[in-house]
Amino acid sequence: MKERYKHTQIGYVVIGTLTAAAVLVSFILANTNFSAFTIEALVIIGLFLVVFSTLTVTIREDYLYIRFGLSPIRKRVNLHDIESAQAVRNKWYYFLGIRLTPHGWLYAVSGLQAVEIKMKKGNKFRIGTDAPQELGEAIRQAIKGVS
Repeated sequence: MKERYKHTQIGYVVIGTLTAAAVLVSFILANTNFSAFTIEALVIIGLFLVVFSTLTVTIREDYLYIRFGLSPIRKRVNLHDIESAQAVRNKWYYFLGIRLTPHGWLYAVSGLQAVEIKMKKGNKFRIGTDAPQELGEAIRQAIKGVS
């Protein structure tokens, strides 16, 4: 299957924050009695690092794919169902991760820039990216190619 576009954004703030949290929990673990809670916290932090450290967007023949890190968390959208794509700026309080915003679902690992996808059925969602112009143009070209 031929790739039309592929870009991975690294969530440096997520990586830094979670690494600092892991160091803090490790320090607590080293300086206190064994606690199942601190071990569980380290495991959860590690899982979040693996899942939310990157966001990869790929456009192939008929689909747009969004994938978080090395995880099963992904979204696949048929290009035939997309009406438009435009670069937007998210509010700072939308934060990161997967969340529902007034503009539909947001998938993001870093920054405020995104591409808003409007579906033919009227619903919308946003993909956080550090290359909004390039992603928006790649989606627009891809939906022209499948129409």
